[in-house]
Amino acid sequence: MAFEFTDTNFQESALDSDKLVVVDFWAEWCGPCRLVTPIIDELSQDYDGKAVIGKVNVDHNAEVASKYNVRSIPTILFLKNGEVVDKQVGATTKAALEQKITAHL
Repeated sequence: MAFEFTDTNFQESALDSDKLVVVDFWAEWCGPCRLVTPIIDELSQDYDGKAVIGKVNVDHNAEVASKYNVRSIPTILFLKNGEVVDKQVGATTKAALEQKITAHL
């Protein structure tokens, strides 16, 4: 399962990480988000130890979503050294996400 980022753990788990961090902003009611969820779960296993891959439920963690100006979901941010280095808005394929991940590892 993908890591669960929250307003409380985001600084420590995402921004302070020395690894690439991939954050999927989602909500339970979002159809395209449900398409991306199994991909994020697979990627979290595939890149275990190399990258931190997880999810932020925007309904329960509005602070983080607001900080990154997330207006549409799913939005996937790629963070390195606490900075956004890439972004994907909308549903996408596993191959497209893998390409972005490997480009930033």
